[in-house]
Amino acid sequence: MESMKKFILMTMIIALITLVLLTGCSAQGKSDRDILFQVSTIGALMKGVYDGDVAFNDLGKYGDFGIGTLQGLDGELVELDGEFYQVKLDGTVYPVPGDARTPFAVVTYFDDDRTFTLDKAVDLNQLQTYLDSALPTENVFYAIKINGKFSYMKTRSVPAQSKPYPPLTEAVKNQKVKEFNNIEGTMVGFRCPPYVDGVNVPGYHFHFLSGDRKMGGHVLDLKVDKVKIEVDDTANFTMVLPDNADFNRANLGKGEPEGLKQVEQGK
Repeated sequence: MESMKKFILMTMIIALITLVLLTGCSAQGKSDRDILFQVSTIGALMKGVYDGDVAFNDLGKYGDFGIGTLQGLDGELVELDGEFYQVKLDGTVYPVPGDARTPFAVVTYFDDDRTFTLDKAVDLNQLQTYLDSALPTENVFYAIKINGKFSYMKTRSVPAQSKPYPPLTEAVKNQKVKEFNNIEGTMVGFRCPPYVDGVNVPGYHFHFLSGDRKMGGHVLDLKVDKVKIEVDDTANFTMVLPDNADFNRANLGKGEPEGLKQVEQGK
């Protein structure tokens, strides 16, 4: 009888230790995924630092969801469900080779923490106001996925640049704008805190990918029909900086809020 009691007690202890270990592993796994990983700074991109240092094979190890651009500012970048897509100047979409490189990108592993459904006709500014009212604080990063039907979507992409690279405000003057009606697809983007000026885009930054993965671009405006909004609260931030002469020479002492606003709005 005594040996049986000892056996039962030992079994309970082993089960408790196993539960603690499994719980710890689960928490660590979430923590490992809850990181915004960024290549370079938006300030460097504004200054024309367009040479990529990080290959997409490597970038994909840090997230399955994100946005950015490609070597030489060759179009807009969307990562969705672990696949990288390049949106060329005419708005058409192509898969990105693993050995291609990026001069600026932001990725994370997307795990939704909150979900909303929006089925009223709002434009981009109204959508952002709605999100502002739904999100609890301005002081952390949010990855935002918006999937569904849009009665109107306006996007842009930019052409590849040649050296000597112009600043981003000049490069976007050659952008091409596309407009779509009654299109289904996914908006991929982030809301960053106000204090990241010069490092990332304060506020909202969205790229769009059509449901058939054929068209997309940087979002300039829209009209919502009915969409599902998923938000991943992201409290951790990691950044790697380029190791090249253009970055080292760039004057990155302060942000360019007016220039960045012009770039983001496509004006």
